Amino acid sequence: MREYRQYIGGEWIGSAELFDDLDPYRGTVMARIPAGTRSDAARAVDAAAAAFPAWAELPPAEKQTLFLRAADIVERRRGDIVDLLATETGCAAGFAGFQVLTATRLLRQAANWGYLPVGEVIRSDVPGTFAMALRRPLGVVAGISPWNGAHVLAWRTVVNPLAFGNTVVLKPSEESPVSAGLLIPEIMEEAGFPAGVINVVTHAPGEAVPIADEFFERPEVRCINFTGSSATGRILAERAGRALKRCVLELGGYNPLIVLADADLDYAVEAAAFAAFFHQGQICMSARKVLVERPVYESFVDRLVKRAASLTIGDPAADGTVIGPLINATALNRVSDEVQEAVDAGARLLTGGSADGPCYRPTVLADVPAGARIHTEETFGPVLVAQPVANADEAVAIANSTRYGLSAGLITGDNQRGFALARRIDSGVVHVNDQTVADEPQLPLGGMKDSGWGRSGPASMNDFTEIQWITTREGTGTFPI
Repeated sequence: MREYRQYIGGEWIGSAELFDDLDPYRGTVMARIPAGTRSDAARAVDAAAAAFPAWAELPPAEKQTLFLRAADIVERRRGDIVDLLATETGCAAGFAGFQVLTATRLLRQAANWGYLPVGEVIRSDVPGTFAMALRRPLGVVAGISPWNGAHVLAWRTVVNPLAFGNTVVLKPSEESPVSAGLLIPEIMEEAGFPAGVINVVTHAPGEAVPIADEFFERPEVRCINFTGSSATGRILAERAGRALKRCVLELGGYNPLIVLADADLDYAVEAAAFAAFFHQGQICMSARKVLVERPVYESFVDRLVKRAASLTIGDPAADGTVIGPLINATALNRVSDEVQEAVDAGARLLTGGSADGPCYRPTVLADVPAGARIHTEETFGPVLVAQPVANADEAVAIANSTRYGLSAGLITGDNQRGFALARRIDSGVVHVNDQTVADEPQLPLGGMKDSGWGRSGPASMNDFTEIQWITTREGTGTFPI
């Protein structure tokens, strides 16, 4: 069992208080983590602010070298990271491998973002005036990373602002302080990133508020970069508004998967099972409801139930495991309660609906009444609601009726029709002939409505830079007074 330290200003800093980081499958202590304080956050902000001017001006080629080195280190440490993700977050090998692969791709993509155009020349109506709109980094970005896609989302929280010249203070979730936090500066330090460019502050369970207070009250912190629930995102956005700070939010989603009557049903079933049950449904893009045209609904549901029941449940570190544990007992109880609430209200339980130790069995519900929470709200577990629809128009209307808009999938035998329908869906991401869970570093992932604002990838330049209008004028002009 390792005892970790925080990383501030290029140094590993101990803490007087530590807390236990638990293995969600075994319930045992897998690490001891610093219970950081507001004063630690203050030191981290100071370090990031001091490092900002030099990092902002570092030539793109030098940043590129650092990002590429970091990618090579992540790739080299793949086995260790996969093991860590299993032990700290209950992540089975499939999703852990995806996280490592996507993290290396992100670092290699970001290595080139320093060469993206950082401004434009705009014609002025004033004779002799040369006008430019130039992008410049914001300053210090406070990143708050989640536990569910711990490793890859921590890298995204850090890399997007760093690539455009900002420095970062990272506060990982207390449920994954290593894989979503302290592992990042280990790798970046080895890669040679300058001191203060990345800083990581950890805190005990339930003690995030003092750290956040420091972020919001320090003028050096110009942006809050958060991935997590819509409820927490709303609180952060309100505080950011009062402090006139920029806020980038990738929040929850009630993600629909539409299956039309002309779809390949075997493929649609595989897509739905993956979208709903991969990483125990603990992904913001997980499918929460599958909307199926009536002519194929019964056949689709029968096949889906059999597929769900076939998935292997157990130790995430074991070969062949698909469904590992939920992140903690609170999450397990919440999922169980919401499923039982729906069944008590009249929903049909087609498979699953019970726990297997710290794991929850893949669950399919039908006839869920509108009053049940699970009918409209994100359940962060391996639960899928099946609902028949009369036609594609009704499916789109139901998909748009939710207050969320992160990801959607639509499976049809007619790509052209699928594209036309996708344009009508109010979601930041729509995949035609694919499921809802997908991420590529170069593409603009992000939500609409209560699923947040801002985009990842090169498009995040819009979020992590500000535009400065500069003019130069030849000769002199006249003034009206």
